[in-house]
Amino acid sequence: MDFYTEEILKLKRNNNFRQIYDIENKRGKFIRINGRDLLNFSSNDYLNISTDKILLEEFISKYKTDNEFIFSSASSRLLTGTSSHYKRLEYNLAKIFNKQACLLFNTGYQCNLGVVSSLVNRDDVIFSDKLNHASIIDGMKLSNTKFYRYKHLDYENLEKLLKKHRNDYKKAIIISESVFSMDGDIADISKLIQLKKKYDCMLMIDEAHAFGIFGKNLAGAFDEVQEIDIITATLGKSLGSMGAFCVSSRTIIDYLINKANSFIFSTALPSANIMWSNFLIEEKFNIIKEKSQKLIKLINQANIYAQNNGKTQIIPVIIGENDKTIKIAEYLQSKGFYILPVRPPTVPIGSSRLRLSLTADITFDEFKTVIDTVKEIM
Repeated sequence: MDFYTEEILKLKRNNNFRQIYDIENKRGKFIRINGRDLLNFSSNDYLNISTDKILLEEFISKYKTDNEFIFSSASSRLLTGTSSHYKRLEYNLAKIFNKQACLLFNTGYQCNLGVVSSLVNRDDVIFSDKLNHASIIDGMKLSNTKFYRYKHLDYENLEKLLKKHRNDYKKAIIISESVFSMDGDIADISKLIQLKKKYDCMLMIDEAHAFGIFGKNLAGAFDEVQEIDIITATLGKSLGSMGAFCVSSRTIIDYLINKANSFIFSTALPSANIMWSNFLIEEKFNIIKEKSQKLIKLINQANIYAQNNGKTQIIPVIIGENDKTIKIAEYLQSKGFYILPVRPPTVPIGSSRLRLSLTADITFDEFKTVIDTVKEIM
């Protein structure tokens, strides 16, 4: 038996084997699998924009004759894979976040990987929340920089690490998500700002699960964005598009253009996607706000009913054991709810869970039915 076969068998024995579902189509809050429409509680399309056919038809009708309405850039941005549409989207995003400049990346993973790996070197240090996304962890590893992971949302632990290690290095970056993707809890960004000032650090916040939902300008979980040095976020969740971005000072963005390999050596996003993102931000931002307000109302009702301490659209139901989590997810799917089991290494060992992801078109009664069903099973 070769190494790879043995590893696959080990994953199956531990109920950690993953496979791609045969999804036939997605329609609003429903997903079709094996000829059945299931209510989708596993989507990051938080505002149900990506399946909004009315918006899509309006966009195509208005822009299909544009010379840039094409589905490949055929090159990196630094060669020929750019246009005025890219610059306009970067300008719009920088304006939303009240930053000097913005740089687009192909995915959230590539964005965090490129930003984290390029901004530091061997003389520097990173302090990272223990539950930060894999893209941040991989970026730290790729940077060859020393990094310390503080206990999740434990800022006393972070300060102990800063006191002990900060002065041993030149530059230092504190990195945290705002809304954490598996627990749905929120970082205390005010506290992080205090610590970054006290210990002369830069602060990077990943707003992937907050952009488009929270904040006065839908810029994320913290309105005083000028206090945050580097912000990353994605266009592929609440905005229902594709791609990701970093907003920061002009100096940082210029540095990333020249140093971030995941930007430099990637074929740029199709310009049709860039135009779609611009269309939503420039012409349909009022609709995004309406959808976000609808979602926030549901978030508040759902978290109270589920007796969840969180205040976001991500509601974890922690089961613990892999096999039990899988069986409950399969039962819920048989009842018409598309809910997937989340297992290690995505979450820590012993904390396998159902990750309920609320979207704007889901009703409170639909959510209540799921929670009541889980309670009955448990």
